Amino acid sequence: MIPQTDVVVLGGGAAGLFCAAVASARGRSVVVLEHQPRAGNKVLISGGGRCNFTNRHANASHYVTHGSPHFAKSALARYSPAHFLQLVESYRIEWHERKHGQLFCTHSSRHILSMLESECAASHARILPASRILSVQRAHPASAHPWEVKASTGTFLASSVVVATGGLSFPRLGATPFAHELARAHGLRVIPPRPGLVPLTWLPNDSSDFAGLSGIAIECEASSHPDAPSFREAVLFTHRGLSGPAILQVSSHRQPTDPIHLNLLPGIDVPAWLSAPERRGLSPRLALRSILPERLAQAWCARHAMDRPIAQWPRRDLDALAQSLCRWTIQPAGDEGYPKAEVTLGGIDTTELSSKTLESRSVPGLFFIGEAVDITGWLGGFNFQWAWASAHAAAMAA
Repeated sequence: MIPQTDVVVLGGGAAGLFCAAVASARGRSVVVLEHQPRAGNKVLISGGGRCNFTNRHANASHYVTHGSPHFAKSALARYSPAHFLQLVESYRIEWHERKHGQLFCTHSSRHILSMLESECAASHARILPASRILSVQRAHPASAHPWEVKASTGTFLASSVVVATGGLSFPRLGATPFAHELARAHGLRVIPPRPGLVPLTWLPNDSSDFAGLSGIAIECEASSHPDAPSFREAVLFTHRGLSGPAILQVSSHRQPTDPIHLNLLPGIDVPAWLSAPERRGLSPRLALRSILPERLAQAWCARHAMDRPIAQWPRRDLDALAQSLCRWTIQPAGDEGYPKAEVTLGGIDTTELSSKTLESRSVPGLFFIGEAVDITGWLGGFNFQWAWASAHAAAMAA
């Protein structure tokens, strides 16, 4: 006899473990199949080992999708950051808040993983590591357990299958396109995936001028196209291009061919600052040394500013210089790819899923949650909150 279970969860990451815990707590029999030797590896490395487990301010406006911007509202409203924080505190996990509502473990992300595993154990959800999925078929449509899942650790009949295998970021941790392939095999549309929250790379001519700035970090206001939000955060110069929170944020809002724009002096009236009497006798390079790192001021001015006292600049040229400082336009060559990406953009098209349950509209009993779905959060705990919220939504219906 093939073992029967109510729910088979594919993937033992954040979303998969939490879905299993919630579903089993409401009385469902649950099996989690994780293809790695242990579950939750991405949880362990997140947030520099401190796990930025949610963000106080998470709502649908903090997510990028090709579908309806309202899709995430239902799940996020029914399982909020406050709900997850209450669970964290029930385990007496110490946490602290950083800027912009980001909540981190004080000591180690291992506490979050242990909490998820404990929740699964308490409600008897089974976690089977090293389980390679061989096939997922709706083989018995007239049965109470229509789904047949074959894995290297056994075959299971299930009422529902929840796909929580994530996206393509962090391939060294075993990321695969499994969720996308399974969705396509069952006739669901997949938005073509690409790296998100990822560093950008220089074109050759920019690399020759600016690669030497590696290690410099400054606060900038970064943006891409006019309809996208701008982000005032740190920008980090690297040998290969640009990184830091502002760049990672912008990377998820731009199309691959879009330039980016950096305001090097946010919050400053740059025309008035340049025209101040104490700077009129200085060249732009010497003036900017007082407010930007010297190497950056030198490299930027070598490209964009004449080496003559500001007093000798025609007003038209001085206005153009101020505009360049407030909107330095850079055309990236590309990005660092999935090995350096925090998340995957694209995924299962949200029009294929119920916003309330994350169940396929066309394939009963098939659910997709977490990073597998075309919902990508901003940097700062938003992606974990989507994992918890989407997992909870599916768990209450599967």
